[in-house]
Amino acid sequence: MTIKSPTLAETWQAKWQKHAQKDLYPFNFVPYEDAERIMTKVIPLFDEQGDHDSYTREFAAAAPRYEALAQEAEAKGDKDATRANYLKAYGLYRTARFPCMNTDGKREAYKKSQGCVLKAWSFVESPPERIEMPFKGRPGEGDKVVAYLRLPKAAKKPMPVMIVWAGIDTFKEDNIHRSLMFFNEGIATILIDMPGTGDSPIKGSEDAERQWDAIFDWIDTRSDLDATRVGGWGGSFGGYWATKVAHTHKDRFKGVISQGGGAHLVFSAPEIERAQKNGIPWGQSETRGNAFGHPSHEGWLAYAPRLSLLDQGILDKPSTSLLCVNGVKDPITPIQDYYLVLEHGGPKEARFVANGAHMGRPMDGSPDPTDGIILDWMTKKLGVRS
Repeated sequence: MTIKSPTLAETWQAKWQKHAQKDLYPFNFVPYEDAERIMTKVIPLFDEQGDHDSYTREFAAAAPRYEALAQEAEAKGDKDATRANYLKAYGLYRTARFPCMNTDGKREAYKKSQGCVLKAWSFVESPPERIEMPFKGRPGEGDKVVAYLRLPKAAKKPMPVMIVWAGIDTFKEDNIHRSLMFFNEGIATILIDMPGTGDSPIKGSEDAERQWDAIFDWIDTRSDLDATRVGGWGGSFGGYWATKVAHTHKDRFKGVISQGGGAHLVFSAPEIERAQKNGIPWGQSETRGNAFGHPSHEGWLAYAPRLSLLDQGILDKPSTSLLCVNGVKDPITPIQDYYLVLEHGGPKEARFVANGAHMGRPMDGSPDPTDGIILDWMTKKLGVRS
């Protein structure tokens, strides 16, 4: 039976237009007038003609104008205008590669988005540094974990560390601004991609948590980083990996935040079908499955149950301090999965937003409380706040 995903028109009208007006996911840094103009053109092509590439083409085509404006501003020595225009170009390229890199056009847009975002952030103090961590992969896998490192200049060394990763459609570049709250507290940030996304050296699998081994090995080589005070934060599907590494790497993390992640039920047929109905126009199954090498609804249905942390026995093992955060009304990841996490193994902590959707974002548009919750909890775990 074919499960129908929302159309692009339905998604724009129900959610995304409001998000674009407020500079919110997935239109961060995209000028609203560009988003509205492009969506008006693309929706009939996407929905009626099945031309999904039109989304990538049109958003990518809007970016060079802002790159040129950035270059003109830079030539004049106007750093603020340079940065603002590079961020707009990044936002458009980032939107063009959304939700995952499964076409040549999306892969090209992603590379261009990386160049623009790094140029934009090069004008701030302690800009992100692209680093490569050696990774001992299996045949056919990559040999490095690519990350962005930011070191607060005023922080006392060795400084605490936050490893930050996101989900299926949000990559490390998108977390530069989201991780600012930790950086501003004097915490070094290491931004990575979860397995199967961005520059990750491996596809998602039942044991892809081994990617984190390389990160901790690299941290151990740095005298300016405190390997005894490392936190982790994974959002959306990255919350699944957060819950897992809180168990598998419990002796390396001081604390881990799992936000919006699944654990067991999310991989069941009823929940996969619910997510497909409530997800994105490209198909929630196709997008999630792409990260694991199973980019079809049927392929994801068949493979996903193997990822259950309950069936793998992970949830009954000891863990580091773990904070679970999500909205009770999450339409694509069941809140019941976090209930299971709390019911197994040792004690954990949780904060659920009663009127919250995915990631705990309030459905009524009221201020999102989750960043404050997350920051307060983690800074205490890392000994930055008392």
